[in-house]
Amino acid sequence: MKVTFLGTGTSQGVPVIGCECEVCLSMDYRDKRLRSSIHIEAERRSIIIDTGPDFRQQALRENIKHVDAILFTHGHKDHTAGLDDVRAYNFLQKMDMPIYGRREALDQIKIEFYYAFEEKKYPGIPQLLFAKKSESFLVNGLPVTPLPVMHHQLPVLGFRIGAFSYITDANSISASTYEKLKGTEVLVINALQREKHISHFNLEEALVEASKIGATKTYFTHISHKLGKHKQVEKELPVSVALAFDGLSITL
Repeated sequence: MKVTFLGTGTSQGVPVIGCECEVCLSMDYRDKRLRSSIHIEAERRSIIIDTGPDFRQQALRENIKHVDAILFTHGHKDHTAGLDDVRAYNFLQKMDMPIYGRREALDQIKIEFYYAFEEKKYPGIPQLLFAKKSESFLVNGLPVTPLPVMHHQLPVLGFRIGAFSYITDANSISASTYEKLKGTEVLVINALQREKHISHFNLEEALVEASKIGATKTYFTHISHKLGKHKQVEKELPVSVALAFDGLSITL
């Protein structure tokens, strides 16, 4: 399995428009963060988790020519706004794009991309095939396990494929989800900033979660400019934990 971080930033990305903090002005490429998304290649399947506003740019940068399915963690715009760009894959693959997620997330997508579901369809609209899933399912035979977590008061999904688990936009994990995380070898989890936040793990909390889950390697994502410069934060982390950055690829 190969996992590529398409984006590792929070909802505004990094740099933030108009901000002149040291992170936003940094020349380190690792401090340039598009909205959070990953690309998974496993058993000849190609899966995207979340299509944020930067999806087109991310897909071009990583030369992603085929997508078998898109998994959605939840319906917030920084995770869904780029969905219209699946039109390119509709054209290339001559098929509707299967998308998976909680019913509430997919219902929100139906509202925001209403033109894809009208009775009289305009030519060239995205062609989508909905699969409302909160239990384990298969993507062309590849097992995927949803990981329910809480984003303040909003239920969202992480996903596990094999020994890889991905959680973003969370600040609470239930006992039943910890059970589903057992045996995870590579974990990705959100670490928004240093200060406590109402709906995201901060750095201290993410480190506690990483220790609790016990993966061999943990990567932090969904990072804001308030966390600090990449090279400085990396020095504070245990050897089993690292900050992800845009374009990073890992192999399991």
